[in-house]
Amino acid sequence: MSAAPSLITTTVDDAPAIEARGVTVRFGGLVALSDVNVSVPPATIVGLVGPNGAGKTTLFGVMSGLLRPNQGDVYLGGTRVTRSTPTKRARMGLARTFQQLELFMGLTVREHLVLAHRVRNSRARLWSDLVTLGALHRTKQSERERVDHLLELLDLVGVANTPAGALPLGTSRRVEVGRALANGPSIVLLDEPSSGLDAAETARLGTALRTIVEQERVAMLLVEHDVAMVLGLSSRVHVLDFGEKIAEGTPDEVRKDRAVRAAYLGDDAAVEGTST
Repeated sequence: MSAAPSLITTTVDDAPAIEARGVTVRFGGLVALSDVNVSVPPATIVGLVGPNGAGKTTLFGVMSGLLRPNQGDVYLGGTRVTRSTPTKRARMGLARTFQQLELFMGLTVREHLVLAHRVRNSRARLWSDLVTLGALHRTKQSERERVDHLLELLDLVGVANTPAGALPLGTSRRVEVGRALANGPSIVLLDEPSSGLDAAETARLGTALRTIVEQERVAMLLVEHDVAMVLGLSSRVHVLDFGEKIAEGTPDEVRKDRAVRAAYLGDDAAVEGTST
């Protein structure tokens, strides 16, 4: 008698950092997403691109817990979280940034990172921190070490004590990334992080993101209109158009895909450059 075939299962250790399976979202008669699958392996950067109205923001909403899909599921590290709140997902290791800056203009860069670190690691101190900002300067050694590491990682040491309201846009974007990383996530959803940046600032941000993935071993899902940046940073790219995924592959495969060119990328010049 031949042996029964073994069953192959996915363990938490080899599960994607985040995964959307068969996600469909309808707003009345409008289908914003139709049976979309996106997977982000641990410690990698995956890109998500598409024209305006393609469904990228809706998918981010579903993955972060702000929207519940009509069909399909979301998994974090192999655990189904489709009905979990954004707060619960954050506690499980999900962080995100937003296209519009969400910084406190009167807080310094260091204070932003300390406050974000305490959201997950010292929640009992948050009320006193918010009432008495001086509490943000009374830090434990482990907290100081974490914040100092992020300041150095993101090249923010020189502006650590500068209020966010006095920072240029490019620096503010890196502060937002640092704040997302402060509580030690396993996956970060980056929503248009280069929005409003010039070429030099975009390149600097791209270098910081690569370093973060290498040193922090965190996964990233990157939504960007800067296609060159996405193709230059990502190991794999998903392309949406009118709520459907029309392509998936390596940056080179996406560059060559005719459907992608027709729907989004346009002429060759739009994709020949890469961001460093």
